[in-house]
Formats: sequence, C-alpha cells, structure tokens
Amino acid sequence: MGGHHHHHHAISDLHGRRVEAKRVTIVSALVNLLLSVVKIVVGTIAHSAGLVADGVHSVSDLLSDALVWVAAHHAGEAPDEEHPYGHGRFETAATLALGILLVLVALGIVWDAAERVFHGDLAIPGQLALWAAGFSILANEGLYWYTIIVARRINSEMLRANAWHHRTDAISSVVVLVGVIGVMLGWPYLDAVAAVVVGLMIGKIGWDLGWDAIQELVDASLDEQTVQIANEAIQSVDGVRSVHMLRTRRHGPEAAADVHVQVAPRLSVSEGHMISQAVEERLKDAVDVITDVTVHIDPEDDEEAPPCRGLPLREEALRELEARWPFVPASHQIVLHYLSGQIDIDLKLPLSEYEGEEQTRQLRARLKEALANSGVFGDVQILYR
Repeated sequence: MGGHHHHHHAISDLHGRRVEAKRVTIVSALVNLLLSVVKIVVGTIAHSAGLVADGVHSVSDLLSDALVWVAAHHAGEAPDEEHPYGHGRFETAATLALGILLVLVALGIVWDAAERVFHGDLAIPGQLALWAAGFSILANEGLYWYTIIVARRINSEMLRANAWHHRTDAISSVVVLVGVIGVMLGWPYLDAVAAVVVGLMIGKIGWDLGWDAIQELVDASLDEQTVQIANEAIQSVDGVRSVHMLRTRRHGPEAAADVHVQVAPRLSVSEGHMISQAVEERLKDAVDVITDVTVHIDPEDDEEAPPCRGLPLREEALRELEARWPFVPASHQIVLHYLSGQIDIDLKLPLSEYEGEEQTRQLRARLKEALANSGVFGDVQILYR
C-alpha cells in the first residue's frame, strides 16, 4: 500500500466532504434567515411571544450554520506546522462556543416569558401567527431531511447535529402553533408556555452540544463498544501476543489511536515493524473513524519484567565486551537482546570455526564466565553461519 497514494485519496475525499458540507450549510442558512425574519416580525406584529422565541430559535440555527461554515473551512484543512494533528478540533471548539451561546439564549427566552406571565400582559396573537408557524414547520422539516441525508453520506457529526437543529426548529414551531391555537380558543397562558418550552428546547440542544465538545477537548476516549472492536482487531493480528494499552481520542470527525502490543521477545526489527503495520491496517479497517494509528512494539511484559532503562547502548556495550572478551575477533556478528533488565547476546561465528559440540560448549562457558560479574550481560548463545 503506497502511503502516498492513500494520502491523496484522503485529501480529495476531504475536499469533497467540505464542498458538500458547505452547500448544505448555505441552503439551510438562506432558509433560516428567511424564517427568522418572518417569525420575529410576524411574532412582534401578532403579539405572539412563542413565535418570537421560535424566531430566536431560527437565529440560533443561523448562528450554528455560520459556525459550521467556519469550522468546516478550518477543520478540513491539511495538517500544518502549528497543527500537526490536523484541524479537527477547530470543529470541536466551534461546537462548544455554539453550545454555550444556545444555553444563554434559552435562559433569556424563558426569563422573558416568565416575566410577561407575572406582569399579566398577555395579548392575543393574530391569524398571521398561525400561517408563520405552519410555514416554519414545513420548511424546517424539509431542511432536516436534506441535511440528514448528506450527513449520513459523508459521515459528519457536525452536519448531523445541524440536521437535528432543523428538526427541533420544526418541533418548536409545532409547539408555537399549539400555543397560538390555544390562546385563540381561550387559554391565554398557552403562548407564554409555548415560549418557555421552546426556550428549554434551545437550552437542551446547547447543553448537549457543549457537553460532547468538552468530552472531546479533555481527550475522552471513543465509546466502549468501539474500543472493544478495536481491541479485538488488534489481537487478531498474527504475531501480537497481547495488547498492553490502547488509547483513543477524537479530533473532530476523525480519531487517533495509540497502542502498545507485546510480541515474541527475540523478533527481528523488521518483523516487529511488519506486525505494527499489520496492526495499523487492521485497526483502520475495523474502525472507520480511526485515521491515525501509532503502534509501540513491546518485547516483554513491561509491568512484570525488570526495566532495561540505564543499560548501555550498542557502542558502549561492544566496548565492554571487547574488554572482557579479548580472544573474540571483532569481525564476529553480535546481536543484542535487551530483555528482563539485562543484555543477552547472540554471537554469530563463521561455520569454518565450528570444531564440534564439546568445543562450542567450552567456548560458551568461557564467554559466560568472562561476563559473570558485569551486572549488565546475561545469557550468551553461539550460532554458526
């Protein structure tokens, strides 16, 4: 798999997503602009607090469209030097801001309606209010279906949230419609009640949006079920003995995973790398949202084995060996295994030096003896090539 090719595909894909997201957003913004103006104007003329609240709901919808627009613009950008993990979190930050804003708007509407009930200035809404509410219901339901279909196609959480926004806008218009009809039938409080209900709906949306965004900003992991699927995918890779740690976190529409897998302790570096690539591919296949995987290969159980920290690296280790093994020519190949807090050695000798089992056994005993009190070196194996 050429990583390069993969990358290009992802970019064009991102671009397509962005264009779609923007088109939906423009359409819904225009409709919402029209609706909010109509509802606030008619609500004011026809004395319907509920309709005005509903108009404010449409304005909040408009603001969310604007935010989605800005976020879609930023979130889709390729990673750059300042943001090496991409710009997915721009979307998250925008969502949080929107959530806070909606909660504040909701408080204002509820406060306003409550105040009017206490002061008893309950005017009776006119016929126009009915038409405005009805028009709003149809328009928003249409927007909901349009947005949700695209959201499902391009798998965008943000568009999904926006679609629900339109749906709640339609529902709040239904509430207003009931309120207006109620007032006409002689229950003067219903319009104010409708305003409060709409206010609470707006607040609920804001709270949900904000809460999810906060979860992402504090690096909460993906949901349990997804993590479980990911875990099973990793364990299914040949060569993986166990999964030591699997961490996941979201970046807007995508997610990153960071995993430690345990493999047989004496594998070659290239086989370990092969396993880590297999883990990466298997994981991306199993969980669509994960687009960025970091795999750490552990040769042994870190929790139980003594740590190898502080052991000398190759150059220093070889100098130490030369000092302890003056009789071993430098041309021999030496493989170092850093396991259980010490260095085990595989010494590869040319086949021409093989002089039988007994000879080899004696040589090995002599080599081990020379390392006996080093505190650094462990076992020695002799191999012929």
